[in-house]
Amino acid sequence: MSQATLADACTPMSSNIAQKDLVGKEGQYPIYGASGLIGFVNFYKQECQYIAVVKDGAGVGRVFCLPPYSSVIGTLQYLIPKEGIDVKYLSYALQFMHLEKYYTGATIPHIYYKDYKKEPIPIPALEVQQQISETLGYVDQAIEILNDQIAGLSNIVKSRFVEMFGDLYNNSMNWSLKKFTECATIESNMIHDFTGYENVPHIGIDSIEKNTGALIGYRTVQEDGIISGKYLFTPKHIIYSKIRPNLNKVALPNFEGVCSADSYAILPNEDICNRIFFAHVMRSSIFLDYILPFSNRTNLPKVNRKQVEGFMMPTPPLALQNEFAAFVEQTDKSEYCKLLQLQICLKTSLLTGFFELSQICY
Repeated sequence: MSQATLADACTPMSSNIAQKDLVGKEGQYPIYGASGLIGFVNFYKQECQYIAVVKDGAGVGRVFCLPPYSSVIGTLQYLIPKEGIDVKYLSYALQFMHLEKYYTGATIPHIYYKDYKKEPIPIPALEVQQQISETLGYVDQAIEILNDQIAGLSNIVKSRFVEMFGDLYNNSMNWSLKKFTECATIESNMIHDFTGYENVPHIGIDSIEKNTGALIGYRTVQEDGIISGKYLFTPKHIIYSKIRPNLNKVALPNFEGVCSADSYAILPNEDICNRIFFAHVMRSSIFLDYILPFSNRTNLPKVNRKQVEGFMMPTPPLALQNEFAAFVEQTDKSEYCKLLQLQICLKTSLLTGFFELSQICY
C-alpha cells in the first residue's frame, strides 16, 4: 500500500458551462448541478466515470460520482481518477476528508481544489479499493431504499391532507384566514457560546431533505466545529431553510439542538395551529407560490423574516388539525428516519474504519 495526497490520485478540471447556456441544447446526455441532475443536452464533456465536487453556493463540498458521457455546470469541479484509482473509492475517500474545513466566503461559500489537494489518501491495491467500494455501496443501497420508503409515506400523508382540508391554494372549504404572526413566531434565540452544547445535534440546511423534511446526516456541534451563531430549537419548533426556498426544506425535529443561521426556528401558536399541520402548509403550493417570488430577486435565493411573516394562511379548526396530526403519527416516518440515520452512522463508521486503518497500516 502507498500513502499519497489527493493530487496523486486525481486530475482536476473546471467547467465553464452556465445553466443559462443550456437553453435550446436538449439531447441525450445528462448534465448535473449542485442538486443533482438538471437536464439532458446534446453534448458531453467526460467519456469516463468521474467525481464532481460542488465548489460554489448551497451544497458546497457535496461529492458526486457521475456516469460517463455527461457534464457538470460551472459551480462544480471535475476530479478525474488517475490510473490505478477506483472512481468509487475516490468518491468515498473525498467524503471521509470532511471538505467543509476548507470552505471560504461569508455570503456565498466556496471551496477550492488548490486548498484541499494535499489531503492524504491511502492507496491500497486496486482490488482492495474495489472491495471497500462494494461494501460501502451496499450501505448506500440501503439508504436509497429507506429514502424511497419515506417518500412513499409522504405521498400518503399528502393525499390525506387534501381529503381533509381541500385545496388550500383556492381555500375551497372557506377556512378562516390568519396571518403567519398569529399562527407562529420566528424566534431569535441565537447563541454564540457553545459551552455545554458540544454534544447537542447541529442541523445545517444540508441535513434537511428537500420536500420531505427528513433530518439526515447531521452531527453534533463539536463534530462540526461550530463557531458562528446558531439558533436554539426544541421538539416544539419547525426548522425552515431560508436559503433556496425552492428546495422546500421544512423539518420537524423531535429533539433539542441548534440550527444553522441560514434557517429559522419557528414556534407555532398551539392555541391556533398544530405544529404538524403548520409544517404541511409550509410544504404546500400555497406557501411556495407565495414565498418563491421574493427569492428570485437576489443572486443567492433567500427570503427574510418580514417576507415569511407576510404569509396569510387558511386555518381549519384546531380539532381537525389535531385529527390530521394523529393520522400523520399513525403513518409515522420516524422509524424509517431512525433506520436511515443508523445506516448513515454505519457508513460514517465504515469510512472512518477503512481509511484510518489504511493510514495505520501504512
